[in-house]
Amino acid sequence: MAGEKKIVAGAKKAVKKTKQPVRLYAKGLILGHKRSKSNTYHSITLLKIDGVRTREDAAWYAGKRVAYVYKAKKEVRNSKFRVMWGKIRRAHGNSGVVRAKFLKNIPPKAFGAPCRVMMYPSSI
Repeated sequence: MAGEKKIVAGAKKAVKKTKQPVRLYAKGLILGHKRSKSNTYHSITLLKIDGVRTREDAAWYAGKRVAYVYKAKKEVRNSKFRVMWGKIRRAHGNSGVVRAKFLKNIPPKAFGAPCRVMMYPSSI
């Protein structure tokens, strides 16, 4: 099993198996702002989540946290990575796309960029 110690015959040392990293989020893609023909709603962002194809599947993600991780030029607190946090509000259409609201509106530079859909808060 992963992470268990394994004793090799003839050796007195216990050998540890290497553990594979576990991804605790679902991969998503930022599609853009919610819009109509001539109007855009900047406060609402549309996301496509990997493996979600129906409105019912998308409903499970309602209330989950979303992180848009990006890299900036200036280093802050010894890191060039920054995060914009949001929350999935509801489904958008019947194909599994969801609407999310971020604390600060997502910039157009982020359209087409990956995002992380966290598995919390859980309703199970």
